[in-house]
Amino acid sequence: MKSPSFPSLLTFAFAFSCGPLSPAATPHSAVNATNLTAPVGTTLVEACTPTGPELCFNAIDDNCNGVIDEGCGVQTGLLQFTIAWASAADVNLVVTTPGGVRLPNGHERSTPTGCHLGPDCPGEDGCQEQNVENFYCDGLDLPRGHYIVEIVLVDAHGSDTPVAVRFGGRLGSRTVGADLHLEAEHDSRKKIEFDLP
Repeated sequence: MKSPSFPSLLTFAFAFSCGPLSPAATPHSAVNATNLTAPVGTTLVEACTPTGPELCFNAIDDNCNGVIDEGCGVQTGLLQFTIAWASAADVNLVVTTPGGVRLPNGHERSTPTGCHLGPDCPGEDGCQEQNVENFYCDGLDLPRGHYIVEIVLVDAHGSDTPVAVRFGGRLGSRTVGADLHLEAEHDSRKKIEFDLP
């Protein structure tokens, strides 16, 4: 498996918006994240660095079109979170949506409001032999309220720690990201929180 490469990124101020939309046609489609909290010691940065064609399974919007890993079999929506890593470690993406609905929830990987968590990688069918996990919400009527996005090191499986994980997030036409480092014991979980009013 080829290791994903993560280019250096520029600091990005967080004001998320899709631009003017017709209120009658798409009443809830603006994506304005507020109260954004990054993991301690981590800076979320602009994830769009135009490098040419989109590269697969690196959790970056390489071609700056506002979509992460498109054309790679990774589902997307106005709200999308993706993680990618290059070791044998088991890392999970866990998202709590407004109303306290958490994915994954046992065997459930979708919410009644149209949000979905893709395959549990590595190993599950649909991973395409890549270490990538992806969350997205369908349609334009996104669930409003508080979101918690967690990146969790479940088992290092003999990999050196810290395990380097790339996080990419899409909020409307904006993409952001961070390079995260997860330790096996004392720092195995990173958390990003925000609100969609």
